[in-house]
Amino acid sequence: MFAVLLVGSFLPPLDFFIVNVALPSIQGDLGTSSSAEQMVISAYAALYAVTLITGGRLGDLFGRSRVFFLGLIGFTAASLLCGVAWSPWALIAGRALQGITAAVMAPQALASIQAIFPESDKPLALSLYGAVFGLASVIGQALGGVLIALDLFGMGWRAVFLVNLPVAILVILFGIPLLKRTGGQGSGKLDPGGMVLSMLTLALLIVPLIEGRAAGWPWWSWLSLAAAPLLARFFWRYETRLARAGGAPLLDPAALRAPGLGRALLIALSFYSIGSFFLLFSVYLQNALRVSALDAGLVFLPFGAGFLLGPLATPCFRRHLGEWVNPLGMGLETAGFLGLAWLISATPDGMAPASGQLAVLLFLIGFGQGLGLPTLMTMITGRVAPAHAGMIAGIASSTLQVSTALSVALVGGIFYTVLGGRDDPAAIAHAFVLAALCIALCLGAGVGLGMTLARRAAVASRQGHFAMTGNEPVIVLTTGTGPTDTVHDNPADDPGRRSR
Repeated sequence: MFAVLLVGSFLPPLDFFIVNVALPSIQGDLGTSSSAEQMVISAYAALYAVTLITGGRLGDLFGRSRVFFLGLIGFTAASLLCGVAWSPWALIAGRALQGITAAVMAPQALASIQAIFPESDKPLALSLYGAVFGLASVIGQALGGVLIALDLFGMGWRAVFLVNLPVAILVILFGIPLLKRTGGQGSGKLDPGGMVLSMLTLALLIVPLIEGRAAGWPWWSWLSLAAAPLLARFFWRYETRLARAGGAPLLDPAALRAPGLGRALLIALSFYSIGSFFLLFSVYLQNALRVSALDAGLVFLPFGAGFLLGPLATPCFRRHLGEWVNPLGMGLETAGFLGLAWLISATPDGMAPASGQLAVLLFLIGFGQGLGLPTLMTMITGRVAPAHAGMIAGIASSTLQVSTALSVALVGGIFYTVLGGRDDPAAIAHAFVLAALCIALCLGAGVGLGMTLARRAAVASRQGHFAMTGNEPVIVLTTGTGPTDTVHDNPADDPGRRSR
């Protein structure tokens, strides 16, 4: 059952990493323009981001196992459409469908972990969930280039989409009888108005961030960004009125007022400021160092290895550090980017940085990312009731997507502005160093926010009082206006508890 959830979490990030390598081959075969190539990426990214909250809430209402497999079936069909695409627009349509169905599927995995696992098992489950992203980054960066180079059965770039089919079909055939039903039983009430408003609000924010720079920041992009907070305010008022009238809002205002949730989401917003790194470091490798696409993908392997190992080490760190694990992980990332900026600035123009030092820094960044991710998910999803697990999983995932889009738009904008149309190695290296420093600054802000939440948790821990639950002593942590958190007094029973 758990393997089903992990595979479902594996496919969307794999598809994100694997497609980037295939773009040159797609352009040569289908004759796509540069704008169409951008849409192959942005159609997936935009629709995935704007549909995540709706997808998570559908699982709460109609049952997460049911919605999970409907999303997986749709994702499989979309992958097939991409694999047999006969024109650029057919491929873009397939990518759009992939984004929508991935957003329906992905939140169910995180929400189901939160809903079906006992408290003592959640830290390990969330750590394995985070490790899946590391594995996807390792495989995705290299697998795309390998599949294209092998040209299996003459499929070329189409193999990067069709490779999803056998994996997804096996999960569908063998997973349906195993997955435990969680969430609604099919009688939930939809909030169509909230769904439309949430998707429009996110679209007004996400689309210009994804498309604006490539289009030269036209007037509509600024108008869209200005309208996004206005529509978001209207959306919040709509949801509040619906909740007061006894309806079932897409976003439950009461649940979202949980103490510390706002700060946890702000940490998530800074956490994926690393999103522009993959694009900009690839530009540096391929344009400044003249590394092939396949070799560039292999350079990322230390990052992927760190991202894979970081979540697996999280339970051990959490036993001793509790919520301090997230700022620790982001602190390691910050140090890694500062070191990367120093290494590249100290390397003569046109020459590759020392491979050993580069590998260590990339591993450090990946390990920090992997170490912080499970704790971040716990900080967000653990603050609401299981009945809202899908909603909060969608919000958390959507926030990470917004963070990625902001990083690509802002940090990428700084990179290309500094570059100024030049293509010499020195200019590219200088622009990347500034971009790495910007990412380090964003991550550093997340470290500060994470430390404030960790301090509050420590204060609440010291102010906790003993109570009895059945025959087992527990510590009840009172956090003011929020719900009461119950922590097992025996650390062996609660791996997430920070040792005192």
